[in-house]
Order: sequence, then structure tokens, then C-alpha cells
Amino acid sequence: MIRSFLLLSFACIAALTLSSSKVKKEPELRTISPDVLKDKIAGGWAGKMIGVSYGVPTEFEAHGFTFEDSIKWKPANINLSLLEDDIYVQLTFMMTMDQFGMEAPAKKFQELFAKSAYKLWHANVQGRKNYFDSIFPPQSGQPANNSHADDIDFQIEADFIGMISPGMPDNVIKMADKIGHIMNYGDGVYGGTFVAALYSAAFFEKDMETIVKSARRAIPGESDYSKIINDAILLHRQYRSDWRAAWKELQKKWGETDMCGAGSSYNIDAKLNGAYIVFGLLYGEGDPFKTMEIATRCGQDSDCNPSSAMGVLGVFKGFKAFPEDYRQHVSAISDSLFINTDYSFNKAIEKTIAYAKAITLKNGGKVSDTGLKIKIQTPKPGPLEVSFPNLIFDRRVTPFEKNGWEFKGKWETKYRSDTIPQSKFSSTVGDEALFTFEGTGVSISGNWDRNCGKADIYVDGKLNRTIDCYFNFAHQSPGNTNLFLIQQLPEGKHAVRVVVRNKKRTEAEGANVYLSEAVIYKTGDKIKEGYKFVFQK
Repeated sequence: MIRSFLLLSFACIAALTLSSSKVKKEPELRTISPDVLKDKIAGGWAGKMIGVSYGVPTEFEAHGFTFEDSIKWKPANINLSLLEDDIYVQLTFMMTMDQFGMEAPAKKFQELFAKSAYKLWHANVQGRKNYFDSIFPPQSGQPANNSHADDIDFQIEADFIGMISPGMPDNVIKMADKIGHIMNYGDGVYGGTFVAALYSAAFFEKDMETIVKSARRAIPGESDYSKIINDAILLHRQYRSDWRAAWKELQKKWGETDMCGAGSSYNIDAKLNGAYIVFGLLYGEGDPFKTMEIATRCGQDSDCNPSSAMGVLGVFKGFKAFPEDYRQHVSAISDSLFINTDYSFNKAIEKTIAYAKAITLKNGGKVSDTGLKIKIQTPKPGPLEVSFPNLIFDRRVTPFEKNGWEFKGKWETKYRSDTIPQSKFSSTVGDEALFTFEGTGVSISGNWDRNCGKADIYVDGKLNRTIDCYFNFAHQSPGNTNLFLIQQLPEGKHAVRVVVRNKKRTEAEGANVYLSEAVIYKTGDKIKEGYKFVFQK
């Protein structure tokens, strides 16, 4: 009898436990008043403007070392932000939403971005060219179509996604996935996702380390980007009062992992520069000047990093928390337009608030005169993407070294100056350039211009693709840019053959194909796996 009673009791308890485990946990609700929302969003945009203007004089002045010279800046320099890509590119994305709605397809975001009048670089300029070559997202950001896939580009133009998604990191992930793949892939997309998630968390979290850890959960934990951010957190804990010591340890492990600057100390990779943003936020301890100074002195892309760090700090503390002279100089240009956009600082605030309200409603929250009631989201990162798995730099070879290069036909030499050759070029149908190498990957570089045409690329005797080198952008004709990349070849000897077709678009002024360099890669560990930081005792 007692045994039966006990069994029945256990069965009842188990049933109740199982039943309660099936009860769906309601999302946490957070409320933010209209005044606080506006102050935080104003702080985010102002922080971007202040930080980028502070770092501009130092951009890529320090790579592989910290910037220790004096930084000549005064708050009046904030007006320089009206000319900076850190701001005008993402405003183009907001203009896309203005015209086509928040649910506009990725191709529309790419179209307005590609047809804009401003200059672009790296992954962005390849994303622009891809549009005109009919390569659309997500393919336009993939490594086979964009050798800059892990570069910083999306990271510096994703801030608005976080500002219109307060407390909603899952919305950040979805928007970043759509827009980020215009020009990036893998860690390049994760950089933008992470930065936007920093903003999203900064609306409600109470300390900077929690904000950083929260944003990290928006990207796959097994990604290199997530790993370097975790390292930045650990190093800050160890070297609480010495950011330079932390920087040195980070540099030893991660300083030479950039595809774009392979073989040099130059690094425009999203993840290393993202770690510098984190250093600025953690070591800055909430002080605006200290935050942007540290993010700047870490070096590399040292206008973008303080811009992102200050934007996050601006959302965290609000516009009113910035020094009065900073606020005065932002306000003085608050109705001035950022170049090639119809946005000013004031309009950016207005439209960001409007989109934040719309996204709050879309995600089950409420909007009223008393503010936003937001359903706080748990981030759900997508599957892992890796742009350049185990691909490491081996060496560079120009066509003038004849170390692997063979040319057949009427190739001529284009000179950078009277005596320095820049590239070999030809427009004669059937002219060939053969490059043989030993490794697992290679990129072939050359020129894009209005007088360029098409060529067929063969790898180990098989046609791989046809490239079109035509690029018509009035004040930018990139030289020594990537024309073709292949990776993950079997270890051993390979041959890439470039065959001039003498075919071009009707609008092209010629059918030239320019070749300036081959970069050889091999397979190995880009990161020093098992590297142990030298922690103080």
C-alpha cells in the first residue's frame, strides 16, 4: 500500500515537472521612454561622428604597433564626419528602407549602394562592381566573388541596425545577414552583426563588459570573430590597468591573420579591428575621450574603430553625457547633409526613432505616448561561415619577376612612373598569360577601368570562369585589385592561364586585360592554435 502510494506520488511529481517544462517562457519586457530613446539614439549618431573625426588623422598610420604620436584634434573637427564612409554608406541603406520599406530585398540595398556617387574601397567596391556584373547577394559577398570577404567594410556601416533594434538582437542577426552579404561573408558579416548587437544591448545593459558579452552571443561561438572577442575580454580582465600589455598579447596571436594585407603588417580584417573596439569600450571605462583615444591608439583602421566605440558609448550613456563642447559642435552641423545622402544628424535621429518603433511593433512589442515596451530577444545565430579556411599567405610574384609567369602574344607594359612597371596588358584575342605555382590557392591581381574587357580563366587546364575587368566610376579606377581567387586546391603544383578574349561591353572604351601580381597561398594554421597568453601572476 505504502509502496503503491509512493509510486503514484512520484508519477504525479514527474507529470507536473514535465508539464511545467513545456510551458513557454514569456520574453522579458523592457520599457524605454521617448526622451531616453531619443537621447540614446542621438548619442549613438553623435558618437559615430565624434569618434571618426578624432581618428581620421591616424588612419593606418600604425599597423603592427600602437600609435604613440600626438593626435591633433579639436571638437571643431567633428564637421569632417560629414565626409566619412563610416556614416554615409549606412545612411544609404536607411534611404533604401525609406524608398522600398524595411523588408526590401537585399538586391535593392545593393543597387542604391552600388549606384551611389561616393568612393568605396575593399569589400565595398567589390560589392559595387559585382552589382554591375550581375552578381547579387548573398553571392556578391562570397569569397569566390569577393577576396575582401573578411574585411572591415560591413562592420563600419552596421551601426544603424543596432540602433533601430533596441534589445532585439535577433532582429539584428536577420538584418545583418541580408545586408552584410552584399559585400562580406563569414567573419566580415559577423563583424557587422557584433557591432550592431553592441548597440542593441547598450540600450538596456548596465555595464560595458555585459554589453560586449551579450553582443558576442549574436555570432557563432566557433567563429574566429567570437574567439578574438573572448580573448579581448580575458586580456582586459588580466591587464586591467594596462591596455598596451593586452594589445601586445592580442597582436602575437591574431596580428597576422588578414587576407587583404597578407605578407605585411597592414590589417583591415574585421575581427582584429573589432577587438580594438572592445579595448576602447572596456578600457575607456565610460569616459568618452579615453574610449576613443584607446580605440584609436590600437592602430590599423583607427578612424573606424573609435567611431564604432563612441557610437556604442553614446547609446549606453546618451547624448547628454558627452562633454558640452562635443555636443555644441555636433549641434552646429545637425542640419547639414552627409555627402551623397539626404540625411542630416537630425534626420538620422528622427528616422532611427521611427524605425525603432516599427521594429518594436513587428516583434511583438508596444508603442505608446509613454514610450516603447520591447520584448527582449535571445539571439539565435545562423550556421557558421568561414571565408578562407586554413589559407595562409606564402608569397607575391609580379609579372616582371618571371618566377612562374609566361606570356604569349602582344603583351605590353604599363608603367607606374617613367621607370617603374605596374602591369602587363593586352587586348589581342588569344594572348595568354600562364602562371604556375606550388600551393593550395592563388589570387591574380590587375586593373579595373573603362578601357578594360574580358578574359577566360583556366585552372589546371579547365575553364573556371570568365572575368570582366570593365569598371566605370568617374573618380575611382582601382589598380592592383583582385581579378580572380581560388582556394582549397589539392597540395601541389598548379597552373592558372589567363586568355584575352578581346570582348567588351558596348560602353567600354577598350578590351584591355591588365595583370599586376599573383599571390600564392598554402594551407596551415593562420592562428597560433594553443597559443598561451603570458598572464601576469
